[in-house]
Amino acid sequence: MKVDRLVGILAALLQRDSVTAPELAERFEVSRRTINRDIESLCRAGIPICTRQGVGGGISIMQGYRLEKTLLSTGEMREILAGLRGLDSISGSRHYARLMEKLCEGASELINGKDYVWIDLSSWHKGSLAPKIEMIQSAIENRRLLCFRYYAPRGESHRSIEPYYLLFRWSDWYIWGWCLERKDFRLFKLNRMEEVEVSQQGFAQRGIPLPDLSDERIFPGGIFVKALFSPEVKWRLIENFGMHCFTQQEDGRLLFEEEYTNEDRLISWLMGFGDQVEVLEPEFIRDRLSKIAKNMVRIYGKREGSHPGHGG
Repeated sequence: MKVDRLVGILAALLQRDSVTAPELAERFEVSRRTINRDIESLCRAGIPICTRQGVGGGISIMQGYRLEKTLLSTGEMREILAGLRGLDSISGSRHYARLMEKLCEGASELINGKDYVWIDLSSWHKGSLAPKIEMIQSAIENRRLLCFRYYAPRGESHRSIEPYYLLFRWSDWYIWGWCLERKDFRLFKLNRMEEVEVSQQGFAQRGIPLPDLSDERIFPGGIFVKALFSPEVKWRLIENFGMHCFTQQEDGRLLFEEEYTNEDRLISWLMGFGDQVEVLEPEFIRDRLSKIAKNMVRIYGKREGSHPGHGG
């Protein structure tokens, strides 16, 4: 990509007194003509670059404009590399690691086992996520509509959107874009998207508000839960809500008091604890759990007079 190459060329110029066009062409695997055009682009961007012909000549940044060669400390480089490696974990490629090597000569020594921070953004759905992410990136870069079937709690539907941001939040991947059906900006979860296609139809970029991903907006809350949990599941409460979400009672049980967002998700979460939780409030959640328990007894309970292996 041209932007990657321009950043790499600028980094090379900052780190060395002078480089030649053939060196840059070989390093970035492009022609000398392309390097010359890149140098012109950097000049138009306000970087004072000069070239000298002949023996000892080359490309350099004008004296007096020289910045510190060490733009980043080793610690900062490691942190950036950890983030870039995290992006590589999505597809299994080394695209961003190679970009890092271009940004700083000697960066390869930062990926030889001395790292102490690793970020892995891959998931169990890596096989299906990587192609989706690639298509979404293509749609965003080329300003093409993105079409897909979407599965949501209210049912499934076909959507067409103008894609603007690919996001990783709440341990999942999302796409933020203008939904043609809803006439508004919407957030779509990649794991709920199927039959994803990049349309040939383009779109003019509209004024894009940065996505408001505050928990208060996406997860407005409103369900105040009060429940008693068995001490055996303390680790799960800490993992989900932190150390201060419960108070230990005299009998050892944990009094849990928190605000929850979605009723269906709350029911699923509570059901995962089986008989290790007793919901005290709200009453409508107790009622739903009671009905579910009765239905489960009806489905799984032993039927009187019915035994496997005996004929009727």
